[in-house]
Amino acid sequence: MRARSTDIVASAFLRAFPKASLRTLFLRQIGLLLGAVLLVWLLSLADGLDLSVGLF
Repeated sequence: MRARSTDIVASAFLRAFPKASLRTLFLRQIGLLLGAVLLVWLLSLADGLDLSVGLF
């Protein structure tokens, strides 16, 4: 029973995360980095902005 459930979980992981090339992994990391930089930049623009109920 335990081996069967382990096989099911392992096959689910293999379907969810297929083998990817190094280039794909590199591009994904660059995209995540650029997204994080964009988020920090947007948050820095909103610094000091009054987001209280009266604004809306």
